[in-house]
Amino acid sequence: MTAKPSCVIFKARKMEINWLGHSCFRLKGSQTTVITDPYSPDLGYSLGKQTADIVTLSHQHPGHSYVGGVGGDPRIVAGPGEYEIGGILIVGMQTFHDEERGKSKGRNTVYLIEVDELSICHLGDLGQLLTAEQAEEIEDVDVLLLPVGGESTIDASQAARVVRQLEPKVVIPMHYKTDAIKRELEPVDRFLKEMGANDVTSQPKLSLTKTNLPLSTQVYLLNY
Repeated sequence: MTAKPSCVIFKARKMEINWLGHSCFRLKGSQTTVITDPYSPDLGYSLGKQTADIVTLSHQHPGHSYVGGVGGDPRIVAGPGEYEIGGILIVGMQTFHDEERGKSKGRNTVYLIEVDELSICHLGDLGQLLTAEQAEEIEDVDVLLLPVGGESTIDASQAARVVRQLEPKVVIPMHYKTDAIKRELEPVDRFLKEMGANDVTSQPKLSLTKTNLPLSTQVYLLNY
């Protein structure tokens, strides 16, 4: 009697993205949780009770480096280099916080984070358009988290140009004016207009797998 071949169904691993306000996101994979750029309470947002395995810091500003707000004894990643923690690969790449090669506002670290086969790029407080070499190094991005509010980062128009440089599947804007934040930034509407995405509806979170990514670039808004 010949045994029938077994049928094994593999379920794609799902990553959950929550925006916690400003440049702070929680990226929850199947085994590891990453929090990006946690902020101090005086910014206006509230982190609540967050725990993580890894915390990434784009630069040492209170609005982006408040590690005391994250529990769970996380590993801190704070600068360029390659890191492998808890099955997650992180590559930090040096960029600048301004268009004068850091003379005005200093340096900024862009992070490429691989979570459950998805490639996420967090641009931190990017203050420059990417060079051709930088854009090539960041190629094949599934999810792009980018500042759009201007003032201390790229503005809406520049952010749209960065999207065209990288051609990600998913774009989530950050670092813009909301009712919560005390800083003067541009609202997200300007970026949406630049992207021709005025009908986007904000949602609580975004769940993604490698198989359910959109075929072309889509902009998503998340509630903080």
